[in-house]
Amino acid sequence: MPVKIKLGLSLVTILVAAIAAWHQHLLGHDRIQYVVAFLGLFMIFAMWLFPEVKREETAGGVKRDAAPRQG
Repeated sequence: MPVKIKLGLSLVTILVAAIAAWHQHLLGHDRIQYVVAFLGLFMIFAMWLFPEVKREETAGGVKRDAAPRQG
């Protein structure tokens, strides 16, 4: 994923997590606000840490040919 998209997604994630944690605080859910804040930060950390999955055209570990074999 390009860095510009990761930065934008990180910004949106931190904003949503901050708003959700603030809302939970207003409701009086003190423990949940910390859980929400932690999950927001963890999602951002995981997005930057783990690489994107790149798949090849395989079926069960066997490479597929572009054209089917005859015979």
